[in-house]
Amino acid sequence: MEQYTVEQAAGLLGLHVKTVRNYVRDGRLPAVRIGKQYRIAKDHLAAFAGIPVGAPEMRRHAEVSSIVEVDGLDRRAMDRISTMVMGSLAGRPHGVRVEFVYDEERAHLKIIVLGGLEVSAQVLRIIDALVRD
Repeated sequence: MEQYTVEQAAGLLGLHVKTVRNYVRDGRLPAVRIGKQYRIAKDHLAAFAGIPVGAPEMRRHAEVSSIVEVDGLDRRAMDRISTMVMGSLAGRPHGVRVEFVYDEERAHLKIIVLGGLEVSAQVLRIIDALVRD
């Protein structure tokens, strides 16, 4: 039977270690004490978290949604920025979606970035460098 330490359970649940330890001490989360540490059975942790037994491991997943607004861009500058950003993403899996909305009358560009944290941060750095030029 697979078991977790309080620290491991806290990481899987996204909770503080003290919170999980309090749940164990209060009897809300069944655990076995081995020496000075608690061990929590995988089945008990799954039941506590409301995950069916046999379900895939709990994993954290984070995404970002960003909107970048740039004023004072003519059509040529907007084309350059959009081409460079999309070119940096071409040809490889990236897990990010980027959309451009341009209002020529106001010379206003809105860039919407949706995706994973790291790749979104890379896209935002590229946008920053292009806007500063």
